[in-house]
Amino acid sequence: MGALAAVRASVRAEFTKIITMRSVWIATAVILALHLLIQRANLGSNTAAVTAITPQGTIEIFTGDPEPARGALLDLMVAGSFQMVLFLPVLAALIAGQEFRSRQLDRTLLAVPHRGRLVIAKTIAAAGFLTVVAVLIAMISIFFLYAATRAWDPGLATSADALCGQAGFLALAVLTGLVGLAFTMLGRGTLAGIGATVVLTVLTMTRLLARLSPALDAMLPLSAGRNLLLNPAQNTLSSGPAPALIVLLLWPLVTLTATGIVLYRQDAR
Repeated sequence: MGALAAVRASVRAEFTKIITMRSVWIATAVILALHLLIQRANLGSNTAAVTAITPQGTIEIFTGDPEPARGALLDLMVAGSFQMVLFLPVLAALIAGQEFRSRQLDRTLLAVPHRGRLVIAKTIAAAGFLTVVAVLIAMISIFFLYAATRAWDPGLATSADALCGQAGFLALAVLTGLVGLAFTMLGRGTLAGIGATVVLTVLTMTRLLARLSPALDAMLPLSAGRNLLLNPAQNTLSSGPAPALIVLLLWPLVTLTATGIVLYRQDAR
C-alpha cells in the first residue's frame, strides 16, 4: 500500500470513529441548538432595527449608536457566528478524548504504527467534521440575517461580503478546533483539552494580556480570531487581519507537530 493510500485509509478509519461517537453528536446538537436559540431570540430586535433604517442608510442596532446599515448588519452576522467558536475546541476535545476514555489509543497505535501518519489522519478527519459543523453554524447565521433583512435587502445575506465574512469564520472555527484536538492528545484526556481551551478563552475575554501587552494578546488564538473577523471601528483589537491569520495558522501547526513528537518519543522509551 502506498503512503497516500495508507493515509486515506487512516483518515476513513478516524472519520468513522468520529461519526460513531454518541458524545460528539450530542455536543454538536447542543452547539447548533444554542446558536439557533440565540439567533431566534435576537431576530425580533434585529428586524425592528432594519425596519427603522433611515433614508440615509443608517441603523441603530444598539440604541443611540447609529451606523451604516449594510456594514453593521454584516458585522452582526459575523459576530453571531464568532461566538460559537468558543465551543468548537471543546467538540474537538471530545473527538480526541474518546480514545483515552475507552483506552482505544493503544489499538490505534498498533494499527497505524507510523506516528506522523496517525496525527495527519486524525487532523484531517477532525478538520472535516469541524468544517461540517462550522458550515451549519454559518448557514444558520445567513438564514437569520436574511430573515431580518429580506424586506430591505434580500440579497445582503448571500452577498460577496457576507460570504467572505463566513469564510473567515470557517477558517477560524477549524483552526481553533484543531488546537483543542492537539491539547487533548498532548494531555492524553478530554479534560486537558477543555482546560487548555478555558484558559485561553479566559485570557482573551478578560482582556488581561491586552492590558499588559497588546502584542502578547494578539498571539492568543481567540484574540487572533477577533482581530481577523471583527470590525476595528466597533471593537478594541490588538492587531490587523494579516498577522491574525498567521497566528491562527501557527497555533495548530505548532501544537500538532508537538503532538507527533511526543507520540514518537513515548514509543522510543
